[in-house]
Amino acid sequence: MTLLVISPDFISHYSPLAVVAKAAQAAGQRVVVATGENMAPRVHAEGFEWQLLQLSQSANSGIAQKNPAITRFLNATKEGAIATITCQALDREKDLLWQPVEVAKKIASLCEDIEPDDILVDHISFGSTLGVYATGRPFTTLIPGHPSQLPVGNERYGIPAVWPNCMQPKADELARQEDITDRVTAKFTALWNAALQKIAPNMTPVKDAFRVHGNQVLYNSPKHYHNVEREAHLPLKHVFVGPLIREEELTQTYQTWLDATDERPTVYVALGTFLSHRDDVLKKLSHALQQTNARVAMAIGSNLKSDFEPLPTDWLVEASLPQIGLLQGCDLIIHHGGNNSVQEALALGVRQIILPFSTDQFANASDLERSGQAFVMSPNDICVLSLAKLIKDALALPKPKKSIPISSAILANTLSNR
Repeated sequence: MTLLVISPDFISHYSPLAVVAKAAQAAGQRVVVATGENMAPRVHAEGFEWQLLQLSQSANSGIAQKNPAITRFLNATKEGAIATITCQALDREKDLLWQPVEVAKKIASLCEDIEPDDILVDHISFGSTLGVYATGRPFTTLIPGHPSQLPVGNERYGIPAVWPNCMQPKADELARQEDITDRVTAKFTALWNAALQKIAPNMTPVKDAFRVHGNQVLYNSPKHYHNVEREAHLPLKHVFVGPLIREEELTQTYQTWLDATDERPTVYVALGTFLSHRDDVLKKLSHALQQTNARVAMAIGSNLKSDFEPLPTDWLVEASLPQIGLLQGCDLIIHHGGNNSVQEALALGVRQIILPFSTDQFANASDLERSGQAFVMSPNDICVLSLAKLIKDALALPKPKKSIPISSAILANTLSNR
């Protein structure tokens, strides 16, 4: 049995795919991962076979330097949620299908050479979905983020179906955004169908390219946090397999720092690869945390540590940190609501404060707020004193129960029973 995994060259997308691939490997399957050169060392370290497949012009291993696109995005986040969603919608008109015909031909060639028994595709990698779909082969779709990244019912890709209490958009703003999103969806679908016509001219055009998925859909989240109103609209064959978190051992340096905890709580802070550039938010978080008598591990991306000084001498402040390993000894995580961070905190039973900026972060924040698993605050409306109080309040609550990850055997069986 052979599993072909097609992954974007981004660590945040590769990580949950790799957990599924590990389960298949443990069950005796051959695993081939097609991705870019940036992820190749990780693929080899996992013991998978690697095939080169470039799916975009960009790649990311955890730290991103600013470029015009990132700067435009960051400026939009400073304006607010609707401005950010608008920026991302307009980018989708040109960024989501990179050389689709060439990518599809490469995927078809890989499939002919490997003859996989199953193919696992990241839903957000739309070029991958197009390429596999055009082969006519059955495949499995993994939703790497919030379940609504695969729209159902009246949902629109890129607009949260539900919002956190503190970030409810105005009706007129939301209506304008829906118009923009509908226009972008139509244009993107036209581009998708045009590529499909060149690759597989006998196949029927799709109505909405953002809704195309495989014979089976895997959701990287636990079912009990999912909005029950969506249940009746989900794909016929779907499984909630999350949280999908990888194993991570700490080096002695990090383990020593974690073991040095005293009676004070330990707080982990990270805003993700791109949003770590919001140093204004990180600085406010730093100031608030210094009022809480907590020990802090903070990932600051490409920012300079000197920009945050003075800092307590026992804080761990670095460009990137081993998040999963450190979270095992932390009492609270403050983060942006990215799904990997959400699932890691749920699996490890860590309290959460979420500052959502973009994409599915609003929906993640809303789900956890509704279920009492997280506090949510608008990142652009932070008051240091209020945030310090919120941190203290969160730390005073009992630790949440851990969301036990699905076993490797069950996960592998899910794939084989597609």
